[in-house]
This record gives sequence, C-alpha cells and structure tokens, in this order.
Amino acid sequence: MAFDIDRYTANSEPVTWTDLDLEAFETDPLPESSLRVLRYMCDVEYHTVCYLRDLLTTPSHKEPEIGSFMTMWNREEFWHGEALAAVLGKHGISVDYDELKATRLKLGWKDRLDPIKQSLLGGLVGNDFVAVHMAWGAANEWSANAAYHRMAKQEKHPVLAELLKRIAQQETKHVAFYATQARTRLEKSKKAQVIARFALRKAWAPVGSGISTEPEVKHVMGQLFGGSEGRQLIRDIDSHIAKLPGLQGLTIVETALDKHGIPAEGPGYQRATPDPVEEVVAAV
Repeated sequence: MAFDIDRYTANSEPVTWTDLDLEAFETDPLPESSLRVLRYMCDVEYHTVCYLRDLLTTPSHKEPEIGSFMTMWNREEFWHGEALAAVLGKHGISVDYDELKATRLKLGWKDRLDPIKQSLLGGLVGNDFVAVHMAWGAANEWSANAAYHRMAKQEKHPVLAELLKRIAQQETKHVAFYATQARTRLEKSKKAQVIARFALRKAWAPVGSGISTEPEVKHVMGQLFGGSEGRQLIRDIDSHIAKLPGLQGLTIVETALDKHGIPAEGPGYQRATPDPVEEVVAAV
C-alpha cells in the first residue's frame, strides 16, 4: 500500500502528554536504570534536527515527498524529546538548551564534518543515495519503534506506558514512509541495492551511538534488547530489513549488539518492584 504523504502532512501534530498525570512519578518514580534509557532516547530525539541538517545537503532534499516528510518527521521527533524531557523533569533531571548544546559541542569536529561528508557521499552516489537514505531510515525507525514498545512493557508504569505508546504510534508512521520509499527505490535500481547493502553492513550502528558514550550505549541496548526476549526482538527487526530488495540475509542489528557485548541469553531487565498493572503495550 502506498504511503499517503498528503494525508500524513495534513494530520501531523505534536504528541500530547499534558493530559497525563505526570505527578504520578513523584509517588512512583522510575528506577535510575530506566531514567538513563529515557535520557538517551530524549537526546536522540532532540538530535534529529542535526540529522535533518546533514541530509539537506544530499539528493534527498530535492525529492518533494521526502522533503515534506522530513519536515514533519523533524517536528514530531522534537516533540518526542519534549515529552520525554517532561518525564525526566519530574525526576529532577533537567534537559534544556544548554545541556543539548553541550552534548553537541562534545562531538567536536565529527559534528562539523558530518554535513560535508553526507554532501560528498550524496554527490558521488547520485540519486541512488535516496534509496540508501530510505533503507537506513527504515532500520533506524524499526529499532526506535521496538525500543519504545519494549520500554513500556518492561517498566509497566501506567503513565510512562501510555506516553511511550503515543510516541510509538508516530514512529510507526515513520517506519511506513521509510520502508515504502526504500522498497520502491531499491526495486528500481540494482546499483542502489548494492550500495545500500554495503552501507548498512559496514556502517550501521544503533541509533544514538554516535552521540553517546559507549557505556551509555551498552546500558541502553542491554536493558532494551538484552536476554532471550530482547534478542528475538532484534531478530524481528533484522527480518524486516532483510525483506527489502537486495538486503536479504543482513543481520545488522544483531551484529551491532554483538559488537557491544549485549548478552543473548538470560531474562533481561526486570523492574525491582513492578507495578501490578496489565501490560499496556505489547512488544513489537
């Protein structure tokens, strides 16, 4: 089914959270391990504007549908960051502009060179770069969607679960756009298939690993995708990616987690004092 970009842009709106009882976190706060995960997620969402900046130097910005999508995608991801920041704020963790600026300054030359690197790659690859961008975006969004669902299921906090469910609903739309575009473009170009396969196999890494420290990446990936159930989730993500034209057999997510030393066996994360509330969101 084709993705209706006009309908998407017309209906795009910020994720809502002001109707949720955030005061509940004062009596039922999240454990420190989960707050680290939420902070990581929050940083990634706020960093979307930098990803957009880099991609606007590539052939992708010349495509009307992609330009429209990326505008709304950046807007929605910003509000995801705002919603997560509100939850963190209830736990005394401040995420403001100065904090975000400091994070980006720590990236140093890497952050400054990223737009140039993307521009050069886009120029060398040509229009097939768009297919690679779409396949890469699909892998990222499948991972993000699974992460939000997994976090909601693990923590079982009713307010957090509802918020993450709302965020995941928008991420599902992002998956649909990227995957539809990737499938269509890869089907039309064997060259794009070869380049996308090479790029994903050689360079893909978990979302956020480029802006966070290795200990934080390992903690977040371990909590979300560690253990047998988490391992099945990442295999499901890989199976989606492998169904795209030319990407059969790729296991980029599982390979990346193996490199970070995330265990494949064991029960994975369990909250020390789980809230006796029925699971609100099922794992992807």
